[in-house]
Amino acid sequence: FDDFPPEVADVDDVVIAASVDVELVVAAEPDLVLAAGNEFTPTAVIEQLDALGLPVLVLYPETLSEVYADIELIGAALDRRTEAAELVSGMEARVADVVAAVAGSERPLTLYEVFHSEGTTYTAGEGSFLASLIELAGGTPVTGDAQGVIGAEDLVAADPELILLGTASYDPSLGDPESALQTVRARSGWRGLVAVRDGAVIPYLHDIVTTRPGPRIVDGLEALARAIHPEEFE
Repeated sequence: FDDFPPEVADVDDVVIAASVDVELVVAAEPDLVLAAGNEFTPTAVIEQLDALGLPVLVLYPETLSEVYADIELIGAALDRRTEAAELVSGMEARVADVVAAVAGSERPLTLYEVFHSEGTTYTAGEGSFLASLIELAGGTPVTGDAQGVIGAEDLVAADPELILLGTASYDPSLGDPESALQTVRARSGWRGLVAVRDGAVIPYLHDIVTTRPGPRIVDGLEALARAIHPEEFE
């Protein structure tokens, strides 16, 4: 999944899906291992690396403030506290600019589609990182369960005013607004949604920076705000 900065293309992959190649990690002789505290880095693997004497720093930010804290934590671990603090300060300033720009705007009920397959829709989970970004960007998030799944009946009941197709970042057929609208309209139960009737279905091409917590998350927030409130960024 790592594709930024471009230099990481030359670094060996040590995780394939949710399987960590421990031998490859050990062979790299790292001074520090950064691990995601989710299914991509199982607890058993973290414990194994720790038992082998490798320093492991587990990161699993669920809010923007936790992203800031993790950046500063990495800065401390790498003895780059000043650089980390400057990075966080710059991010905070940009977030404040977005919040100020959308402060006086209406907050449309917004469905962010993370993934859709065979009638199952994944969106922002209740209280999730993504839901908080939508709020900061001036929207009211339509949320699913803890895993982000929203059932067909719940979706119809929520009746979003705006649909952002994060899936368009990976599916070229959804990149064209008209094609995206027709695709969504053809789904069972979606045709009657306010957003679909009004044509407020937007191919959102910035999913990578919006759903991966890290320094570029502010790029994602700015992209969200422009998608939800384009009038504020003309």
